Amino acid sequence: MWSLVGALLLSVSTQALDGRAVATVPRSLMSYATRPVLASEVSANTTPDPVAKQAIANMLNELKQLGLPNPAQGAWIQSHDGVIASGNLSNRPLPSASLTKIVTTLASLQTWGSNYRFITNISITGNLVGDTLKGDLIIEGGGDPFFVWEEAIALANKINQLGIKRIQGNLIVTGRFAMNFETDLVKAANFLRLAFDSSRWEGEVAEQYATMPVGTPKPQLVILGNIRTVPSLASSNISSKSLIRHASLPLWQILKRMNTFSNNEMAEMLASQLGGGRQVAAIAANATEIPISEINLVNGSGLGQANQISPRAVVAVLMAVHNRAQVEGLTLADLFPISDCNCGTIEGRKMPKGAIVKTGTLSDVSALAGVVQTQQHGPIWFALVNRGEGNIDDFHRSQDNVLQNLVAKWGLLKSPSPSFAETPWRDSDRNEVIK
Repeated sequence: MWSLVGALLLSVSTQALDGRAVATVPRSLMSYATRPVLASEVSANTTPDPVAKQAIANMLNELKQLGLPNPAQGAWIQSHDGVIASGNLSNRPLPSASLTKIVTTLASLQTWGSNYRFITNISITGNLVGDTLKGDLIIEGGGDPFFVWEEAIALANKINQLGIKRIQGNLIVTGRFAMNFETDLVKAANFLRLAFDSSRWEGEVAEQYATMPVGTPKPQLVILGNIRTVPSLASSNISSKSLIRHASLPLWQILKRMNTFSNNEMAEMLASQLGGGRQVAAIAANATEIPISEINLVNGSGLGQANQISPRAVVAVLMAVHNRAQVEGLTLADLFPISDCNCGTIEGRKMPKGAIVKTGTLSDVSALAGVVQTQQHGPIWFALVNRGEGNIDDFHRSQDNVLQNLVAKWGLLKSPSPSFAETPWRDSDRNEVIK
């Protein structure tokens, strides 16, 4: 027992060096006493909680009045301790749209860990003469799904600091490189070339620069040659010298952005590196002990009707994400948006304060899953999967009403418990010069 405690403390101590503040009592230790329990479907069917049952009934009635049949609507609501629960089609796999990203989140954490960073290596050929590199600049991608304008600008500024302002040769891009969620190497390289040279800025790149800290230099790095793409450095016979090692944001920060804005491209890039949708589903099924038949995925984003998850499985996966986050000194709020932010896909929603959620939307699917903290029963876990050709605002209103009905009966916790509070974090220079 104490060896486990020591290992967890060591883990949290290490993470504290990664830009985050860790509570005096590590969440990794507290999590074992506060882990959620997945409620039994049998008990939910035989002795459903009256409040949760009524909230679901109200939702079904609202949707029925809109012409949407009950058999297409899935739901699962349960308390943190698993004592109370109620559902509708709770074990039936349903098209769940971007709730799929909850599964991708779990598979990513299980595989890499919350502090994992994707590395982009920058190297050069030739020699520096004055401020001109008489050779090529090589960018070797390592699968970073969030290499955007700001990352490229910071990288160019670091190259400028090394005295390089012009590249006489080519910009060579290789490996798993993507920029601004564009995985086509040529298109990504053109974005990169534009970001490097501020004299050519207009539109989006200039707008994104304006969001960076005041005083951030505007890079002056001109590529005089052409753009070249090669499958890999090993197969290209290019002899180069390492210049900079660019680290991505830590994985948990990447996942937070992916889930807040429900970014499909980021999810697909992660899932691809994990082995595809079926492997993502297998990792989640193994972690939750939910039958794989209830987690059917063909990709990591949720695009397409073939991605199907049962409402109860959605909650089970969300609980597994919570458990994994707690062990690593994080919370669910560090990985998914909180209703208070009024941002991303939950902008304009009328959910209870402090709800931690993930949305999902397709042409005939609207879904919401997450946790809301109540006074009477503590955290309440839920997954709502609505089907039908309807007005998206009607679906949102019905889902939000379910949560409002629950907190009206059970009370709303005034402030989040430490197990569901966001972890302070500060970014730092992630461009390491190779000596």
